[in-house]
Amino acid sequence: MTAPNRNTLWAGALVDELVAAGVDSVVVSPGSRSTPLTMAAARHDDLRVFSQLDERSAAYFALGRARRTGSVAPLICTSGTAAANYHPAVMEADQARVPLLALTADRPPELRDSGANQTADQEKLYGDTVRFYKDLPEPAPNDRALRSLRTTVGRAVAAAEGADPGPVHLNVPFKKPLEPTRVPGDVPADLDPVAAAGRDGPYVDVTPGSPEPGDDGLRALANELSSADRGLIVAGPADPPGIDAESVTALSHATGFPVLADPLSNVRYGGHTRVAPVIGAYDAYLSAGVARDGDIGESDSETEWTDPEVVLRLGASPTSKNLRKYLAGTGADQYQVDPAGRWREAEFAATDLVVAEPSRLCARLSRLVAGGGGDPDWRAQWEEADRVAREIHERERGGTGGEGGDALSADGDPAGFHEGDALRAVADSLPDPATLFVSNSMPVRDLDRFVGPTTASVTALGNRGVSGIDGIVSSALGAGSATTDDLTLVVGDLALYHDANGLLALDRCDVDATVVLINNDGGGIFHALPIESFEPEFTESFKTPHGIEFEPMADLHGLAYARVDARPEAVGDPVDVAEELEAACAKARDADGSHLIEVRTDAESSHRTRERLAAAVDEAVHGGGPD
Repeated sequence: MTAPNRNTLWAGALVDELVAAGVDSVVVSPGSRSTPLTMAAARHDDLRVFSQLDERSAAYFALGRARRTGSVAPLICTSGTAAANYHPAVMEADQARVPLLALTADRPPELRDSGANQTADQEKLYGDTVRFYKDLPEPAPNDRALRSLRTTVGRAVAAAEGADPGPVHLNVPFKKPLEPTRVPGDVPADLDPVAAAGRDGPYVDVTPGSPEPGDDGLRALANELSSADRGLIVAGPADPPGIDAESVTALSHATGFPVLADPLSNVRYGGHTRVAPVIGAYDAYLSAGVARDGDIGESDSETEWTDPEVVLRLGASPTSKNLRKYLAGTGADQYQVDPAGRWREAEFAATDLVVAEPSRLCARLSRLVAGGGGDPDWRAQWEEADRVAREIHERERGGTGGEGGDALSADGDPAGFHEGDALRAVADSLPDPATLFVSNSMPVRDLDRFVGPTTASVTALGNRGVSGIDGIVSSALGAGSATTDDLTLVVGDLALYHDANGLLALDRCDVDATVVLINNDGGGIFHALPIESFEPEFTESFKTPHGIEFEPMADLHGLAYARVDARPEAVGDPVDVAEELEAACAKARDADGSHLIEVRTDAESSHRTRERLAAAVDEAVHGGGPD
């Protein structure tokens, strides 16, 4: 055996097993205690090493890459607070079911609880958020220890990428010397070659499986769907690697049910929307009141709104609160499909939990549903409501015009450009294919409400596990590192400020991106809450205007910069603003390098416009809405 010391032998075996398990990249942050792991990764010909200075950004970068691919990109860091900085991304990976593997280097056990420098308690650091944890033994150059190590690594990757994917933590202690310097007699010459060098392929080959209901349960569910005239297929945010849109389309055809597709579901965008009834504007015209009072009014077509008898729910809880409340109020039978058998329906209105992989379940059900087709008026109700909402949104974007335009503002004036228009302008400018990453707070909500289904191949991603605004930039750039698609990030000013360090990955990790910054000087989501009426506390402690200029940030990180001023006092024709933003996005797309396009908006004005649009859509679809 040629390893110069036991640490080099141990780290090499660990990294070899990662590669044998299918890992093709790692994300490393500089540090001393992690030197054996970093050197082993850097010297492996089959690994791409991404170097990130900030551990929190590194963890989100790895998370974004895994969200795009469905495969883990292990993290390597030194001991102490470096490992703690992984924790926010570990929480997101847990709730969003994204594969993540944290390899945290540690001091040897005898230095724990000793007051030794940079030594912290890293055992079970992330609590019960991880799918698998092990505090590895100290490197030992013997056959059994090496076989155990290789087995543990294979199990760890399988746990991260399994039926219930998520974070895994291996704590890896090392004594000095940490560098690959020769220590005479440290590595025996008579090690078992299989233990020392591994097998041809993984030491332990894990065969993954997908849960699915038995034949009787499957037929019972198919019969339930077949017997319903009015049903919905609700596709929430998808777990990596995503929901197969073709399988969902096949089930929609077999049942005749519309598909209410979250923008992060992988079902709202793509060629299948040409032939499937994919509905996207539901957030604009649904509420719990609609479900309680189906006869609250009459639409232009003089037909009463009707509710579903049965709902099949795929993926995580939908982004739209209106949709969640609506489904809870219908009293319909709701089948929540979850491959891990966990509960993800916080209204507690679902009637059944189906433990199954969603894409495979939809494909199997589509072949079993008999006598489907549903009520054509039911499908038409949703398609017409979507058409009406889109028409009103487009009319508003045009600034005036047409029947019903006066409903957009209390004084009859046309509504101006608002932040939802920015999301539509970005979406309209995307190439095909494209990856679109959207921040939490208002951008993902505006994407949900204002950007409808398209035939373009757009992979829309976001961090909806615990829905924080930290790590958004890094997650987006991690996703971009895993694809040749054009990458666009839409981010708010607070989220960009929170993860400005993540922009280092543009250069260090060779990622190009167009970053569209919605800058309303302090965030806009709190305008949607009752606290808005409490001043001065609202402005001082919630909205928190910051006055940051972002052009110097673009200069610091080498991004080309452009600004679109969409504030009411600066806007003439809202059509011109949308066209200006689309043109800026197109210019960035066609140019080399990365770009920051700052869109200056007014949060309060945008929220008031959203309210007026909601009232206009409600009036058109339901005849005024509930009291």
